[in-house]
Amino acid sequence: MRVLMLIATLWATHAQAEDTRQLASLPPAAQESLRQEMLANLVGLNEVLSLMAAGKVKEAGVVAEAEFGLSAQGKHRTKPMDARPGPHMPPAMHGIGFDGHRAASEFAKVAATGDRDKALALLPNLTGACVGCHFSYRTR
Repeated sequence: MRVLMLIATLWATHAQAEDTRQLASLPPAAQESLRQEMLANLVGLNEVLSLMAAGKVKEAGVVAEAEFGLSAQGKHRTKPMDARPGPHMPPAMHGIGFDGHRAASEFAKVAATGDRDKALALLPNLTGACVGCHFSYRTR
């Protein structure tokens, strides 16, 4: 509980400071697609962490690949162009996203072996892409 309070305090302090993140100007439909994807990613990440905590390493890898891995790219390809986030992102933002997909696939590959320690060691790479993007870019 103390950790959550500390995080909330730090976040509130950060939120009150001037937002210096780069604005990624996405059309409203693409912004909404990205927002929905990020919310789904939070649910998926929570599932991966829960499975890892339960010792279900291989299952965590399956979820990571399906939700965030390289094979999860292109979720918006059937949407109209103005609803696809990728084409509207700054190149560096798009690159961070690709790095996140790659990190998830690397995690999934190791998790498929059942080696919990090696898989745990790769989790920060996956979440690091999330943190890097969210601390560097904003959509509004």
